[in-house]
Amino acid sequence: MHAPATAPRDTIDASSLLQLIWLASPALPVGGFSYSEGFEAAVEWAGVKDEATAADWLVDQLHLVLARGDLSVVASAVEAWRRADSARVQALNTWVLATRESAEFLLQTEQMGRSFLEWLKLHHDDAAAAFDGLPASYPVAFAFAAARSGASVRDGCLAFAFGWAENMTAAAVKAVPLGQSAGQRMLARLAREMPAAVEAAMRLDDEARQAFTPMLAVLSARHETQYSRLFRS
Repeated sequence: MHAPATAPRDTIDASSLLQLIWLASPALPVGGFSYSEGFEAAVEWAGVKDEATAADWLVDQLHLVLARGDLSVVASAVEAWRRADSARVQALNTWVLATRESAEFLLQTEQMGRSFLEWLKLHHDDAAAAFDGLPASYPVAFAFAAARSGASVRDGCLAFAFGWAENMTAAAVKAVPLGQSAGQRMLARLAREMPAAVEAAMRLDDEARQAFTPMLAVLSARHETQYSRLFRS
């Protein structure tokens, strides 16, 4: 694995900003829109029933799940890609794949990682070689592109978090269901919470990073056999 180092900048320039907006876009063809990450099961079994309960659920998921796990991986992986530290990248990728707590969660990170890698090949000729034939998890593949953007680690993590939030609020609008205005209010609340979540994620070392979310894992597993569902399992 290798990736030429790109020095981060204190102030993000237009090119880096546009690349991060592109990476966070729900139009990116990686399939994030097709997963609810247990949310659809939470509507069925965990009392998510309106805008308030949906927003509370996603804020908790941001801080208790994303910040403690995948966001921390993105922060570490961006730095590893810039150092061309292939052993570190492999370790982070292995951690992600080993800590998916349901078949559905594993499917999501593998499928989105694979699709993201295919997209990367359009822009970086060495993307496939950088992974050296390994299955790419989505956070580590995202970090590869964020590292190439020249943006700071913090900005890359914010882009990852915002892309996640857009997919999840869209899932909430469909699954509860809610109106588009409710979805925008929820997204605004998540955006206010993101800086703190990213700062917390960036402070975590390997010992503090975790993926222990038993309730979410049970809901994801139940979603795999949920009778009526909109989202992929």
